[in-house]
Amino acid sequence: MARRKGWIRQQNVEKILLAAEQVFAEKGYAGASMGEIAQLAGLPKSNVHYYFSTKEELYRDVLLELLEVWKQDALCFELYDDPRIVLSTYIRAKMNHSRGRAAGSKVWAAEVMQGGAVIGDSLRDNLYEWAKLKEAKIREWVEAGQIWPVEPSYLLYMIWASTQHYADFDYQIYLLNDDAPLDDTQFEHAVQSVTSVILRGIGLSP
Repeated sequence: MARRKGWIRQQNVEKILLAAEQVFAEKGYAGASMGEIAQLAGLPKSNVHYYFSTKEELYRDVLLELLEVWKQDALCFELYDDPRIVLSTYIRAKMNHSRGRAAGSKVWAAEVMQGGAVIGDSLRDNLYEWAKLKEAKIREWVEAGQIWPVEPSYLLYMIWASTQHYADFDYQIYLLNDDAPLDDTQFEHAVQSVTSVILRGIGLSP
């Protein structure tokens, strides 16, 4: 019984977080309501308040859960030593999440552009050390002559900007693609193009 309750809780929390991503992306933090989120999640509003007592708590959890997803995307920095494998794997993972969870990326972008207005301290605590570890790995590649000299933070910014563009500016992409999202072939070409440009820019062949 306890295991079943735990599973139900997990399922409900996941539904609420994904619904909240959509509503926060469309309405912004100020414009979003717990009622809209509950309706999209297919749950009573009381259930949403049971798991998340306030809108701010839910908003924080949406962003921190997204950060955890992106941290998982970057596990390749720990699993592999070859910069070509690491960066190719990382770029593809980031692109896939930009395609599959565009709303979440937009929520993240909005919060950052507002200077972390709601959860600035939490973002700083969860992002800073993680990013510095990735920078240290890139610096090791530079010092070992595995890639051309590059400022590690700038390389990360370039990857984030290139990959998250496909989420944050998806409307612009639709507009320039005859009012249609990229199909599977086009998306694969986009992944390969972003990967090729970034790898060639640091002296690696794709």
